[in-house]
Amino acid sequence: MNLATQPTKGTAVITGASSGIGAIYANRLARMGYDLIIIARNHNRLNQMASHITADTARNVEVLAADLGDAQQLAALERKLRDDASITLLVNNAGVGTHTPLLLSEVDEMQAMININVVALTRLTYSVVPGFVARGTGAIINISSIVSLAPELLNGVYGGTKAFVLAFSQSLHHELAEKGIHIQAVLPGATATPFWDNGGLPLEQLDKSIVMSASDLVDAALTGFLNGELVTIPSLHNDAYWQAMESSRQAMIPHLSRNVPADRYRVGPAR
Repeated sequence: MNLATQPTKGTAVITGASSGIGAIYANRLARMGYDLIIIARNHNRLNQMASHITADTARNVEVLAADLGDAQQLAALERKLRDDASITLLVNNAGVGTHTPLLLSEVDEMQAMININVVALTRLTYSVVPGFVARGTGAIINISSIVSLAPELLNGVYGGTKAFVLAFSQSLHHELAEKGIHIQAVLPGATATPFWDNGGLPLEQLDKSIVMSASDLVDAALTGFLNGELVTIPSLHNDAYWQAMESSRQAMIPHLSRNVPADRYRVGPAR
């Protein structure tokens, strides 16, 4: 089918869309048949992207320049998304991070990271979910990270924010799957994006064997999405590791709350 005549799959909203993973999602989703709302701070870059995507795919692309760390701009964006019934997919990609150790990090910068990685992602999710539930369809892709499972690898606040994204996604799936809403958490490993340079660690200093291209990352993540996965870890070649971890977690859940302490915590009579 010609891209120009392909029926729309609705509108996909992509945050952090001006470069890296978000920009690739925009191109891939347009080719899959979605119209787009692309969001980032760089208005000129978004306009250039929109022109190229529309020329290549004939899809409608709306540009919204916004700083998700600014409460007023975030609130305006929430209102916009809440009122748009054409939205069928939200890609919560915008995020910031650092490799700097906790004790060498500025606490205000850590707060700003939480505002983007946790607060904005949560509020944007709340802005679209009621509409999805009312219409009985919709999907959310949340970009987490492998540090959600291995917080020792990078800055701990960054790891904590990404652990929130994973846990939030799992809970959303638990609540919304039966309502026709598909949730996916994507856990990239080291990926060739501006993330590293922005954080002060040039990409060239990383072992090439652990760095995936952003294109490969997004293509793998979208394959997982189309396969209905809840958690997608593109760089984990042996999926048995994740399956074993998740099976153990599920098996532990019924045993996590009891009315008496475990035997190992009981103390003998006072002497």
